[in-house]
Amino acid sequence: MTAAATEPAQLPNGQTVLSVKHWDDRLFSFRVSRPASFRFRSGEFVMIGLPGDTGKPILRAYSIASPFWDEELEFYSIKVPDGPLTSKLQKIQPGDQIIVKTKSTGTLVIDALLPGKRLWMLSTGTGVAPFASLMREPETYEKFEQVILTQTCRLNSELEYGEDLERRLMDDPLVGEEAQQKFVRYATTTREPSDRMGRITDLMKSGKLFEDLGTPPLDPAVDRVMICGSMGLNMDIKEILEERGFTEGANSRPGEYVVERAFVD
Repeated sequence: MTAAATEPAQLPNGQTVLSVKHWDDRLFSFRVSRPASFRFRSGEFVMIGLPGDTGKPILRAYSIASPFWDEELEFYSIKVPDGPLTSKLQKIQPGDQIIVKTKSTGTLVIDALLPGKRLWMLSTGTGVAPFASLMREPETYEKFEQVILTQTCRLNSELEYGEDLERRLMDDPLVGEEAQQKFVRYATTTREPSDRMGRITDLMKSGKLFEDLGTPPLDPAVDRVMICGSMGLNMDIKEILEERGFTEGANSRPGEYVVERAFVD
């Protein structure tokens, strides 16, 4: 058998899976090689996928969980048993290939926000992925005096990826020192008992979120907000913010808050 015959066929836009970690029976993260010419801004998403049963690729938008300077690309995914992509993606192993397109986009970028004092990154589930990128981005700490990540999940096991991110952040050679002074993670569960429980929207409305963190209520003069979660949660938080005078930002028109618009099956 020749060496060429033992090598897997190269996918168009294919990148090699370098590592995979299953956090529980619903969530996993993986790292892949980075295309040599690929450039992106921390917080953006990209289309990734696998060949479908008919040979046509199945592609979905995934936030890049690694910062722009990382030599590898990290992604964080839910497992959907009958999902067109995730039912296959959850089975990848190191050495496999996945499709990674090289056009990134998204609104969860620092440039889409007006200057402010405090940055809130509000997430549920895998919505923490773009913030995993931004919390390791030097510009985040250059532009804000305080950086607060909230993550709300049903179960404690679903918060483990965020816990690991925070641990690694504190030792990060590039931003660790600043993060130790400026970064705060606020995690809650909605179904399983934990130290903090409740939907983030309810905690915002009741004021408990701000009481727990020792911060004033949200103020468009100083606070900037990024939102990434389910469609329902995103809309609920948008309503809360706009009632308080926040305006939505975009790449072409920065504002006081931005919301992610890409979703995975």
